[in-house]
Amino acid sequence: MVRSNQSSTVTEFLFSGFPQFEDGSLLFFIPLFFIYMFIVVGNLIVFFAVRMDARLHNPMYNFISIFSFLEIWYTTATIPKMLSNLISKKRTISIIGCLLQMYFFHSLGNSEGILLTTMAIDRYVAICNPLRYLTIMTPRLCAQISAGSCIFGFLVLLPEIAWISTLPFCGPNQIHQIFCDFEPVLRLACADTSMILIEDVIHAVAILFSVLVIALSYIRIITVILRIPSAEGRRKAFSTCASHLSVFLMFYGSVALMYLRFSATFPPILDTVIALMFAVLAPFFNPIIYSLRNKDMKIAIKKLLCLQKVFNASAS
Repeated sequence: MVRSNQSSTVTEFLFSGFPQFEDGSLLFFIPLFFIYMFIVVGNLIVFFAVRMDARLHNPMYNFISIFSFLEIWYTTATIPKMLSNLISKKRTISIIGCLLQMYFFHSLGNSEGILLTTMAIDRYVAICNPLRYLTIMTPRLCAQISAGSCIFGFLVLLPEIAWISTLPFCGPNQIHQIFCDFEPVLRLACADTSMILIEDVIHAVAILFSVLVIALSYIRIITVILRIPSAEGRRKAFSTCASHLSVFLMFYGSVALMYLRFSATFPPILDTVIALMFAVLAPFFNPIIYSLRNKDMKIAIKKLLCLQKVFNASAS
C-alpha cells in the first residue's frame, strides 16, 4: 500500500484463495498446467478441424468453432495468473490488472453464453423446422450472430468496469478468491457497496434469461424428437443435440453455483472448488465432448492430424 496522510490507497490486491495449497503448491501447479495446455491445444484442434473440413461448414459447427476459440482466451484470462500464484510467495495483482482480468474473463464468458443460447436456437430450427433451416440460418446471419455475440459481450461490461475503476480502495486488500471477480473486489471498496445487490440482480436476470431460452428450446426439441417414428431417426436427432446440451449443463451449472447464491456464503474451500469448476473444469471437458461424441468431428480431427504429420514429414 501507499500511505498518504492518515489514509492509505491500495495499489494491488492479494489473492487469499490459495492458503490451502501452501504446503503442496507444486502438486497443484503441475496438473493445472497440463489442464491449461490441454484446453488450449484441444480447442485449437476443434477450431482448425472445423475450419479445414468443408463438410463441417454449416451453422452448428461454425458456432462450435467460435465457442472453442473463445474458450482459449476465456481460460487465458485467469489460469496463467493462477499458475504464477501457485509458485509465487507474492500472490498479488495490480488494480489495473485486476480490472482487466475481470473485464476479459466476464466479457468472454458473456460471449460464450450468447453463443450457447444461439446454438440452442439453431438446433431448435434444425429439428423443429428443418425445411426452412437453410433459408433461416444463412451464412450471413451466422457470421452476424457470431460477431454480434462477441461485440455485445465486450460492450455490455464496459459501464460496469468503468464504474468499479472509479471506486476508492483504501482498506483491506485481500481478495477471497483465486481470481478477480466482481463480488470479492466490490467488498474491498471504501464506499457504499449497496451496488453489490444490483450487480447480483443484473447477473441473475441475464443468466436466468439465457437458461430459460435454452430450456424452452430443448423442451420443444425433445417433444419433436419423441414424435419421430423410427428409433434410428430419434437416435440421430438426439446425438446432434447431446454435445451442446452437455456443454450447456456444465457451463450454466457452474455459473449458477457461482452467481445465483446472492447473500449465501460458502466455506473458503468450497468457494475455491466452485471457482475451479467454473473457470477450469468446464472448459477442460468441452473439447472432449465435442470431439468424442461426434462422428463427423472425429473424422475431421483425424484428417487434421494426418495433414500435420504429412507437413512435418515433408518439412524434415
